[in-house]
Amino acid sequence: MLFAGIAATSAAVAATSGRKAKIELLAAALRELAAGGDPVEIAAGAAYLSGELRQRQIGVGYAALRDLPPPADVATLDIRAVDAALESMGLISGQGSVARRRDAVGALYGAATLPEQRLLTGLIGGELRQGAQAGLLADAIALAATVPAGVVRRALLLSGDLKSVAVTALTEGEPGLAALRLSVGTGLAPMLAQSAPDPEQALEVTGVPAAVDAKLDGIRIQAHRDGDEVRVFSRSLDDLTARVPEIVTALRALPVRSIVLDGEALAVDESGRPRPFQETSGRAAQRASGLLTPYFFDLLHLDGADWIDEPGTARWAALDDVIPQHMRVARTLADTPEEARRAFGAALAAGHEGVVVKAARAAYEVGRRGAAWVKVKPRHTLDLVILGAEWGNGRRRGWLSNLHLGARDADGGFVMLGKTFKGLTDAMLRWQTERLLQLAVERDDFWVRVRPELVVEIAFDGVQRSTRYPGGVTLRFARVLGYREDKSAAEADTLDAVRALGGAVESDPVTAPES
Repeated sequence: MLFAGIAATSAAVAATSGRKAKIELLAAALRELAAGGDPVEIAAGAAYLSGELRQRQIGVGYAALRDLPPPADVATLDIRAVDAALESMGLISGQGSVARRRDAVGALYGAATLPEQRLLTGLIGGELRQGAQAGLLADAIALAATVPAGVVRRALLLSGDLKSVAVTALTEGEPGLAALRLSVGTGLAPMLAQSAPDPEQALEVTGVPAAVDAKLDGIRIQAHRDGDEVRVFSRSLDDLTARVPEIVTALRALPVRSIVLDGEALAVDESGRPRPFQETSGRAAQRASGLLTPYFFDLLHLDGADWIDEPGTARWAALDDVIPQHMRVARTLADTPEEARRAFGAALAAGHEGVVVKAARAAYEVGRRGAAWVKVKPRHTLDLVILGAEWGNGRRRGWLSNLHLGARDADGGFVMLGKTFKGLTDAMLRWQTERLLQLAVERDDFWVRVRPELVVEIAFDGVQRSTRYPGGVTLRFARVLGYREDKSAAEADTLDAVRALGGAVESDPVTAPES
């Protein structure tokens, strides 16, 4: 299949507003990919349609995309050729690699038409905003392969790889997808929680009985053991194994052959109380920086049997049988709001950031933020994406200070909610200036626009209407709590979640003051 076909589909999807129409456009392109019968072409084409490279990273930055050759007049590149060129760029290393990689970029762009060049730039720069996020493409794969969408989504969540799911669906159909199982040693998307303002409202969502787990302010980990082989993944499925030898040792000491666990890694003091999140994240970033303690709250696999479809009570009982108490998250089974409130208070008294209320009969919904898990914190917080930052004045001159905050929208883009410079220490100002300049795509003497990749945790006092920002709402007294490099932009909170925050939106439209 010609790469021009993918470029045309990408442009058409970007220009289309309806979800159904987007899916039909994507499905048509996927059928054409399937007709060729080439698994590599299907994998690469599916990645391009979702806005990614098959290789994820090829070592090409924006500097290499300057002074590009003029576009070709005729489309001649096929997907295989583009994929091979990108693959070869990622393998370039050693002396003179920058120049050789720039030459390779020039050769590829010189053979590409203008629409193809535009698509390449979006893919390489990670800024392709066409509204074809993974969920949409999963539905398109189902339509193209004529299999139920639920089967495709489950396969995607278990495998964690949209490309392989596309290949399996389009070459083997539903039987191939149904054969996919949890693979010990391969990370799978973790189950997520929605938010509620208090334990009572959380119980209204989950129903009773429910477990009330202490919510640790640590690093989400997924621990896999198969014999002596251990792998530890982050929330975003990065491999942390080499950085957490103490957790590897703890996993190897368990009386099991194979196991997959969901939990948190936390830095604690001598009394067992949690240290600030920045210390935990710092220790996870460098192997030699200190010890982290694992605390597990769910079991997904044990000695050859998958447990993700079992109810919570069964999974938690099996967890208790193999994980010692000092390695388990504190859990209270609650049938009443009073019991849930007491567990919430106990968690806060122990130094934790809140609780997660979990439906006792629910299965482990891989990769989903459903109604089965609801987190409760004593303050409003959101995980937002930095869209840009303004240069500071006075004592902050020379640093990027006022942050432009964005929430995810329904099409996979980002909507600005407001700005804040509050809560930033000098150390954070120095760090964020360096980090944001690395992500810069446009800059002048006033501000810097960045690739929407960096997630920041924001505390605020409420949500109010605003005519100033495109989402129609802004945050009252927003302040920075810290950066969440363990989260990707795709995991940031949505605009709908902001709007739905417990009646916090004021009844009368106002223009909110900027924080």
